[in-house]
Amino acid sequence: GVQTCALPIWDGRLIAGGFTADPAVMHARLATPLRLLALETAAPSELPWLATPVTRYFDGDLQALDAIPVDQPGPPSRQRLWAALRAVPPGATVSYTELAAWAGNPRAPRAAGAACAYNLIAPVVPCHRALRSDGSLGGYYYGLDRKTWLLRHEGARSG
Repeated sequence: GVQTCALPIWDGRLIAGGFTADPAVMHARLATPLRLLALETAAPSELPWLATPVTRYFDGDLQALDAIPVDQPGPPSRQRLWAALRAVPPGATVSYTELAAWAGNPRAPRAAGAACAYNLIAPVVPCHRALRSDGSLGGYYYGLDRKTWLLRHEGARSG
């Protein structure tokens, strides 16, 4: 199964998401100005725009996360890489080299890998869909077991 997903929000947008039962873990990873915001808890019923798509995704509606508005700080090049990741459909994977090309910088596969490492909105910004050029998994902040689970959940090959 999948552990609890912590989902910090700000101004009606998801600013972090990840597989942890402790929202403070996600809060600590935010950019400095966002860490200054108070960490508040809310019941899923108070955030249907967020809770409903997350529930639907884990229940098998693999497109459901696409409806969640997101915002995370980063330079324009990283924003393009994150947008390219969101364009990778469930069940598909992309190499870091392909991801870099889709974002307009085909010579920057390391930048694509770094964008995945700095991504704080998993699995909504689906860095789990990025693999090494040889098809191996590469890394994943929440562990390769979780990356493999997400890829299998979506019907993708998992390296």
